[in-house]
Amino acid sequence: MSSHPTGALPAHPETATLEGKNKVMGFWLFLGAEVVLFGCLFATYIALRNHVTDGPTAEEIFKLKTVGWSTFILLTSSLTSVLAIIAMHKHKLGQLLFWLLITVLFGLSFLGLEIFEFNEYVKEGHKFVSSAFGTSFYTLVGFHGAHVAFGVTWITLLILQGLRKGLTVVTAPKFYVASLYWHFVDLVWVFIFTVVYLMGKVGH
Repeated sequence: MSSHPTGALPAHPETATLEGKNKVMGFWLFLGAEVVLFGCLFATYIALRNHVTDGPTAEEIFKLKTVGWSTFILLTSSLTSVLAIIAMHKHKLGQLLFWLLITVLFGLSFLGLEIFEFNEYVKEGHKFVSSAFGTSFYTLVGFHGAHVAFGVTWITLLILQGLRKGLTVVTAPKFYVASLYWHFVDLVWVFIFTVVYLMGKVGH
């Protein structure tokens, strides 16, 4: 697959135009708002994580092996999104779309493991309405999962757009901000893995 004619493309096409710069800057502001939102969810979870009533505790149900695989998959997807942007800066559309596709596949794998994980928890009595712990857990982790699902959908649509329109100063900012979004989702998961799962197994 050949890329869009690159003679007029600069090294960093995502910020080559004022519109591109504004998109990137606006997206950083959006991510700032997302940080505040997730911060509130983390604070709520920390405050309620020991309120289990008659339901199971985090130490009893969390399975770090499954979560460890989820973490490995999502962090690897962050690497593939980096490789996609590197390809974009080299004006290699085929490589860009390939690495974005791999990122999507990793995201889908993560979602599959999360659905499996939630299903196992429900079987053990850890439900959304079983306790304050259950409500705060599913709200935080599920909200992150929804972000992953949105990212998978978004990147898939960008791949289709890239196939139709190629790599230009118009499409490049879209690829770039989608990569920023994916890194943010991955970073949030690192905090979830630490605060929810590791603290749940070893913290008191």
